[in-house]
Amino acid sequence: MIGKDLGKVVVIFGGESAERPVSLKSGAAVLAALNRIGVDAHAFDPAERPLAALREDGFARAFVAMHGRGGEDGSLQGALDLMKLPYTGSGVLASALAMDKWRSKLVMQAAGLPIPDYVMLDGDTDFAAMEARLGLPLFVKPANEGSSIGVTKVKTAGASRAAYAEARRYDDLVMAERFLAGGEYTVGIVGKRALPVIRIVPATEFYDYDAKYLRDDTEYRIPSGLPPATEARMQEMALRVFAVLGCRGWGRVDVMLDDAGNPYVLEVNTSPGMTDHSLVPMAARAAGISFEQLVAEVLGMAHCG
Repeated sequence: MIGKDLGKVVVIFGGESAERPVSLKSGAAVLAALNRIGVDAHAFDPAERPLAALREDGFARAFVAMHGRGGEDGSLQGALDLMKLPYTGSGVLASALAMDKWRSKLVMQAAGLPIPDYVMLDGDTDFAAMEARLGLPLFVKPANEGSSIGVTKVKTAGASRAAYAEARRYDDLVMAERFLAGGEYTVGIVGKRALPVIRIVPATEFYDYDAKYLRDDTEYRIPSGLPPATEARMQEMALRVFAVLGCRGWGRVDVMLDDAGNPYVLEVNTSPGMTDHSLVPMAARAAGISFEQLVAEVLGMAHCG
């Protein structure tokens, strides 16, 4: 389904979250790709126009290229459902769950999926006891942010309280998570299939905002270097996580390995980046899918309700 078959399309990107700069890049890339394949596509930034304006422009479907709060957490999805405007990606419940790292972990735990040990933090936390339980290094992160915003890798005893204060700037919910040293991987999902696994090897201390979007020395390994059986297990686990959270359309599941090579789910991204540094387009290319084909396929799965 390409070109005119997709009807008049709105690409929604920008917004007011901390991830606005990334969303602007994603949306611009998607819009340009759609125009290249003959789609009647138009830009829409909710920071500049009210969502109600979408009703007036006769759009047949929406490509959601929003990241972070207000665009990836179920809020936008609920508004589009009420407008009966089909949109890409997951619906309200799955979007809200995946955005909330704590509650998504609770669901994954209940389903028997492996996740790194974690502790929820507040001002009364015994930080020394938490560090002793999780071990060092560990990560402290806001529960409802993406793109590694507000994340600190804590390497020295006693430093987690300051890391908590930094994460608390972005969210009331803050967690500490055990560090797994076996490597970081990601699995893109399009429709019902998992894309080739990518191993992420940052030149920085960890895969932070700069490593994701600004630096050119982050290494992305495709093939991942994993044994075929391990990669297949990781892809199967990613698809299961996607199903357990109720996700649909497309997304990305981030995975860490422990020292023994066992995979653990970090988080699920229901509106992945589409920039020149982004991982789902990279995995799609490795599977023989061009950026234009990827965008058209994702848009063709737009759904409402």
